[in-house]
Amino acid sequence: MSTKIVIGTQWGDEGKGKYIDILAQDSDLVVRFSGGNNAGHTIVANGNKYALHLVPSGILHPGKTCIIGNGVVVDPAVLISELRSLNEKGVNTDNLLISDRSHVIMPYHKVLDELQEKSRGNNSLGTTKRGIGPAYADKTERCGIRMCDLIDEKIFREKVKSNLDIKNLIIEKVYGGEKLDADKITEEYLEYANILRKQITDTNAFLFDAIKSGKNILFEGAQATFLDLDFGTYPYVTSSNPVAGGVCVGAGIGPTYINDVYGVLKAYTSRVGAGPFPTEQDNEIGDTIRELGFEYGTTTGRPRRCGWLDLVMIRYAARVNGLTALAINHVDTIGKLEKIKLCTSYKKDGVITNHFPASLEELSKCEPVYEEFDGWNEDISDIRDFNSLPANAKKYLSRIEELVEVKVKLIGVGNKRTNTIVV
Repeated sequence: MSTKIVIGTQWGDEGKGKYIDILAQDSDLVVRFSGGNNAGHTIVANGNKYALHLVPSGILHPGKTCIIGNGVVVDPAVLISELRSLNEKGVNTDNLLISDRSHVIMPYHKVLDELQEKSRGNNSLGTTKRGIGPAYADKTERCGIRMCDLIDEKIFREKVKSNLDIKNLIIEKVYGGEKLDADKITEEYLEYANILRKQITDTNAFLFDAIKSGKNILFEGAQATFLDLDFGTYPYVTSSNPVAGGVCVGAGIGPTYINDVYGVLKAYTSRVGAGPFPTEQDNEIGDTIRELGFEYGTTTGRPRRCGWLDLVMIRYAARVNGLTALAINHVDTIGKLEKIKLCTSYKKDGVITNHFPASLEELSKCEPVYEEFDGWNEDISDIRDFNSLPANAKKYLSRIEELVEVKVKLIGVGNKRTNTIVV
């Protein structure tokens, strides 16, 4: 029995989907445990490009059971659309299971998300306005609607009416929006329930049986460490816990069942939205990295802010997640630059520190301390052995490994599944 977790070590968009797809080949189950359709994994496989938002990446491998865990908030319309898109490309999705404990994103969640974000004005958080935060807020307030409620018509009708009595008051009186119709929402969502009913089950029990029978399980992280509600750059974070510890509550397994934690990072850093970014290059270098790496959001299409790799962040992520391996993407991209900088520590008030602060005010005062490396402007996409990489690339990767104190196990040298070095 083997259980692996794949986690993002930066602000998301590290290319986790590619490595999840690779590791899924040796897994029996692939499990999503946090977030919602604010996540996006792009995978190039079998001559097709797949953009997945809710469905685990393992769905592209026939015979693998894929699970949407209880920690995920699910927009049924988006999920059904994604399943149909996969079916049209010849992907069988009958092996997808959905936790009956996962919470449902309702129309009022999306309306409130947009109204709340608009009301923040210049202090907006940069949410995707897909209702993720309000759905998790309802979960915490204990008025959420779960999948087990969705497939029980009587309970579902009662909960929608009860919730809308309050939500409509907030929408109208607080934000000046237009109230929603409970009957219209109920009828729409009951249709979704009929489509998804056969795939909604007790996934926690299913997982436990799989563990007992020695199955190999891969837990698929969405978002990343610095978007974590507790450990990220709060408040510019998501509304769940996408760190490794989130697996335990988001899928319902104990920590003693976890064997390995893979931390995925880019060979540089990118970020979407507001907040301090110590190594950001808001200049020609950042623009070049963006274009070379095609740094535009899978889910939103928004251009990403780009900068040098920050090892203060990666060391923090290694500690928080208990990383046992690193998986580095875009080694081909960063090598096209003549000179590359690597942030090894910060300087604050004239003092060198390796500490990543909780306070964004403090983080904004941190200046990166860099080491400089020469690039390796050559095509490395067909290389499959670490020793065959250009000397400058090996020097850069070895320094990352040395400073983070975690071994590099996977190296991305192109965007296809096959453009990967297994160390």
